[in-house]
Amino acid sequence: MATSAAASPLCTWLVSACMSVSYEKHHTDPKRLSQWTKRKNFVSKCISRGGSDADFVSNLLTNVSGIQSSCIAFEKCKEYNHSEGLFTLLGSQTAWTRKQRSINRPAAISVSGETVAVRPADGVTTEKKQLTKQPRVVVTGVGVVTPIGDDADVFYNNLLEGVSGISEIEAFDCAQFPTKIAGEIKSFSPDGWVAPKISKRADKFTLYLLTAGKKALADAGITEEVLGKLDKRRCGVIGGSALGGMGIFQDGIEALRVSYKKMNPFCIPFATTNIGSALLAMDLGWMGPNYSISSACATSNFCILNAAHHIITGESDVMLCGGSDAAVLPIGLGGFVACGALSKRNGEPTKASRPWDINRDGFVIGDGAGALLLEDLEHAKRRGAKIYAEFLGGSYTCDAYHFTDPHPDGSGLALCIENALAQSGVAKEDVNYVNAYGSSTPRGDLKEYRALIHCFGKNPELRVNSTKSMTGHLLGASGAVEAVATVKAIQTGWVHPNINLENPDEGMDMNVLVGIKKEPLDIKVALSNSFGFGGHNSSILFAPYKCI
Repeated sequence: MATSAAASPLCTWLVSACMSVSYEKHHTDPKRLSQWTKRKNFVSKCISRGGSDADFVSNLLTNVSGIQSSCIAFEKCKEYNHSEGLFTLLGSQTAWTRKQRSINRPAAISVSGETVAVRPADGVTTEKKQLTKQPRVVVTGVGVVTPIGDDADVFYNNLLEGVSGISEIEAFDCAQFPTKIAGEIKSFSPDGWVAPKISKRADKFTLYLLTAGKKALADAGITEEVLGKLDKRRCGVIGGSALGGMGIFQDGIEALRVSYKKMNPFCIPFATTNIGSALLAMDLGWMGPNYSISSACATSNFCILNAAHHIITGESDVMLCGGSDAAVLPIGLGGFVACGALSKRNGEPTKASRPWDINRDGFVIGDGAGALLLEDLEHAKRRGAKIYAEFLGGSYTCDAYHFTDPHPDGSGLALCIENALAQSGVAKEDVNYVNAYGSSTPRGDLKEYRALIHCFGKNPELRVNSTKSMTGHLLGASGAVEAVATVKAIQTGWVHPNINLENPDEGMDMNVLVGIKKEPLDIKVALSNSFGFGGHNSSILFAPYKCI
């Protein structure tokens, strides 16, 4: 058998067609024989050969080498332009289809135990894809709405000063509940950030995300003028929520008790978790990736990681990302009380959230939103943006163990952290700050602490704190709010305290955990963890931006 290569895609196809004709004669269902007969006749006419199928195949294979060596130009015969089966056989002669056939062409074709090698003809070179440097992702803007401030600077200053946002619930009568405290946002106005027609209809979780997102844009210097210069096809939004529009949904249920006619026509669309990211994109005109992620309390980190991915792959230049929740409602409070997750320290609200303290008795829910503007480094430099920090990488894993409890040995958490380090190429010794999930639950805090020690050992430089000691647990918003706290720590050189860490649990090393006062720290690499019901784990790595 000839060992030289076929000269064109047509040669390759002719061999395949012949094989199909020969094979189908003996194996094809009678109902399909007529179709293959037409194809056989078409091929026979084009090459002007007669005889049996066996002769046809033999003659063609014998002359493959002659065809390729002469590089004969195949002229269209009259059957070419009149065959109804042409597209099925050869495809349309567009550049795109030619490229696809080239990509999908097999490396070799086996015929009756022999092999016809397929390689480019002499003089034809194959272009190799140029290796490109992976884009770097930086944080250029941040925005928050939290129980301790809806301005990023005020928020972080309050964290540094140990200001607690936990207080008695005022929005509704909670006398019947064993827990009467939360990280409630006492005063909030979307004026100037959200259109009045939206602010009158939307759920609080949506208003929080819209406001935080707009503040992140303003912080990044995205003015109307700058916005007009952005390629909106390469700008996107990913905003998530753990629970979505619980308030508007709760109102809908109450209206339904009277009649469906009393229901708000916006009940369903404004209750969905994607409404915040959708409204932001509509307002900005951004046509790039836009969707919502909901993975319980790990939601925001998932959104940040996916947003960064769209930039790293070259799909986007700018991504606005974050999360929001507003569950300080009867249905939200009641649900968490029912599963035994909340603190009952009603007499001392500001001392209720106490991660790693031996007297912790559950977490404290809170409302809020956080948003970060991520940019391709070169894009940010071209427009002269300030840079808070660089996104290095991250990971997400699943415990695959229990609805609410982490795996007993913390393996899922440790795997997530280790994957994040490996993915970003960061040595564990370089991580000297962890903004932990630290939700103030008896089992969760212990498992995370052990996972951190497993991954980082007794690094004398490592400092660990939990933002939730002051904000409470902001559910799907917590990851984004804590990411803002992390990049602000990098920017300021100060890490906030763990308020209420008065009596560390057994085995907790205070040389690792930040105490009840803020501490200066020259951060090399920072890790931010978020975990969620269902076993969702997520870790993100940030570092000071360095021009390389």
